[in-house]
Amino acid sequence: MSLSGALSSAISALSAQSANIAMISDNIANSSTVGYKTTTASFESLVSSSGSATTYASGGVNTLSSSNISTQGLLTTTTSATDMGIQGNGFFPVTTSLTGGSTEYTRNGSFSIDSSGYLTSSGGAYLLGWRTDAEGNVVGNASSDTLVPIDTSVAQTSGSATTKTTVAANLPADAATGATFTSSISLYDSLGTANSMQVTWTKTATNSWSASFANPTLASDSTSTTGTASGSIDITFNSDGSLASTTPSPATVAITGWTDGATDSSITMNLGTIGGTNGLTQYSSGATTPAVDLTSIESDGLAFGKLSSIAVGDNGNVNATYSNGKTIAIYKVPVATFTAEDQLSADSGGLYKATAASGTAVLQTSGTNGAGTIYGGELEASTTDTNTEFSSMISAQQAYSAASQVITAVNKMFDTLISSMR
Repeated sequence: MSLSGALSSAISALSAQSANIAMISDNIANSSTVGYKTTTASFESLVSSSGSATTYASGGVNTLSSSNISTQGLLTTTTSATDMGIQGNGFFPVTTSLTGGSTEYTRNGSFSIDSSGYLTSSGGAYLLGWRTDAEGNVVGNASSDTLVPIDTSVAQTSGSATTKTTVAANLPADAATGATFTSSISLYDSLGTANSMQVTWTKTATNSWSASFANPTLASDSTSTTGTASGSIDITFNSDGSLASTTPSPATVAITGWTDGATDSSITMNLGTIGGTNGLTQYSSGATTPAVDLTSIESDGLAFGKLSSIAVGDNGNVNATYSNGKTIAIYKVPVATFTAEDQLSADSGGLYKATAASGTAVLQTSGTNGAGTIYGGELEASTTDTNTEFSSMISAQQAYSAASQVITAVNKMFDTLISSMR
């Protein structure tokens, strides 16, 4: 073996252990970084040329880095309502810019709402998600084409019109024909204004009734008319007191000309199942003065409310809570999975880019088709084990020192060789 070969091999060892120390240093530096995945060094021998039984040709060593991206970090509870963590496979998709940005991926679920209302990472990447309806169902097709930056400002206010009223009551069979009774219905227009509307029940014949509706008024001021109601309902009962039919069917009432400019309303009156004993029935009251026995009148719709908070719930739903007490889902965060996630290319800020080796991202809803489950109010800890890193650092230091001793030995051998030639 030549002295130059020994020197070259020792130099490669110094370079390899320097790279190893650099990786260990990065791991230790990021021991508290959310979602950080460690990088480890692996070594392979180099052969400069073939040797023989009587000669040896030194080659040295080369360093390779191995990314442990698929390693699961411990999920820990936080106090931020917009933090989230993934238990299992997958990443949060983000974009680097609102317009023309590239899509990247991260396990760091530490997001916050910026001044424009967007959910962003500490590095300024925008979290992507699918728009949902109030029940959390994705609007349209759940694909990469429908991913948008999550903008919480789209949900600054809430309020919805009443579209259905369910009535459960007994109309007295022993009431005289022509007798009338009144009930009150609470309802909301499309702007979330609370109103009240009176319904008049009139017995028109044996087993026959009608329902008519007065113009709605403000819930807070019964003297202030807010719209025009139209439509009446004819109701027929069977001889056993169950509901036989309604005309029209389904029973509806229309309200037009809301004074606050709200959209005209059409309200379906759910009066029960034909032939059933729920909803409207007609039995004898047994009272000297018959009266309507009202069990309940329930309407959907929602009063006006201002956004009070945003929180990420389990399974990736981004929920908006309003001053009226209503909480609705506004976005769903998907989980992006890869065929070979350890082959992703690391970027600054805890982000990763897809590569040819990793494959393209497949978007799944939380916990489906092998994708990990998103948990709100939790973050994934760094996978760095400082005990392991310090142990590896000692080994690398010893190997580096040993390689430097080889250089010292070769230097002395060169000195000896030069002295013999003087």
